[in-house]
Amino acid sequence: MTGMASSSPHAPHIHPPWREPWTSIRVPCRQSCRLGGVFSVLPTPFDPAGDVDRESLTRVIDLFLAAGVNGFTALGVTSEVARLTEAERDLVLDTVLAHVNGRVPVVAGTTAEGLRTCIGYSARARRAGAAAVMISPPRMPKINSDAVARHFADVSAAVDIPMIVQDYPPISGYAMEPALLARIARDVPAARTIKLEDPPTPFKTSRILEHTKDLDVRIFGGLGGVFLLEELMAGATGAMTGFAFPEILVKIVTLFRAGRVDEAADVFYSTVALMRFEFQDGIGMAIRKEVLKRRGAIAHAGIRPPGVQLDQTTRDALDRVLAWAGRETPEAESLRSRPRDSEAARAGGGGAPRD
Repeated sequence: MTGMASSSPHAPHIHPPWREPWTSIRVPCRQSCRLGGVFSVLPTPFDPAGDVDRESLTRVIDLFLAAGVNGFTALGVTSEVARLTEAERDLVLDTVLAHVNGRVPVVAGTTAEGLRTCIGYSARARRAGAAAVMISPPRMPKINSDAVARHFADVSAAVDIPMIVQDYPPISGYAMEPALLARIARDVPAARTIKLEDPPTPFKTSRILEHTKDLDVRIFGGLGGVFLLEELMAGATGAMTGFAFPEILVKIVTLFRAGRVDEAADVFYSTVALMRFEFQDGIGMAIRKEVLKRRGAIAHAGIRPPGVQLDQTTRDALDRVLAWAGRETPEAESLRSRPRDSEAARAGGGGAPRD
């Protein structure tokens, strides 16, 4: 395990073998990692001053381990990784790996716009003890499938670690068609796990698996878990998401794998409204942190600018969906039982007594 000191993300200069852009380069498989089940993508808690709150981060890990998760992902989109400094990236990854201490696998997000930086992040994660890295295509103008395939091949040639290919177009700016994901899995054996977040994910899962029948390709659903049941029916291996109630996802996956599909469906349909509410574009991370604060895992629910903070209307809606799903937290119950100023005003003719 590495210490907390920051290390440079840059790897030694590497010259990938030259080839025509249409030529397939097959990278030997040196490590394998069979991941599956529920992997929680960890948030990065901050204190009121905006600094990384390591104590809250370890409490989230403990809460999710008690929920039965099969692993963690650090430095993902949910982790607000784009708002972390290089030193904070190291701090978060080292904190997660040290606290997990080998109890479950930890995946490290190492996406970068440049190949050299991505290799450096991936090498750093390998040295620190990560079980795998998660990488999206580099964001660049007019990127094409050959460039994307070469990117994953070159990272794998440089760093001996399993990788998860993240297909999330809102971040990468590029949607990978099933044939491309199959091509990467065939040419880069270390990249045979996919985190699929390009809807319709159940349909795309089926297409990818049709293209890779002779390979052990594993597909995680994401998107807050909102299509988990259908993804499992299509052949997905599980879910990798930051949903604040991972025990729900664990129960769905466990029941489904046991052949109790109707029971898994009952759990899914009774809680998908909560998943949907939490996964709102633009405010989902703020909702997720608010829930984790109410669950006693993080001390402060703030996110870093320019991320938005929750307004009272959204908090009221959160109270309602938590109560409807039977997931009301002690803090939420306390808030609901406390009359608001507007309610007091309506009931008492204006709130405070008048002379």
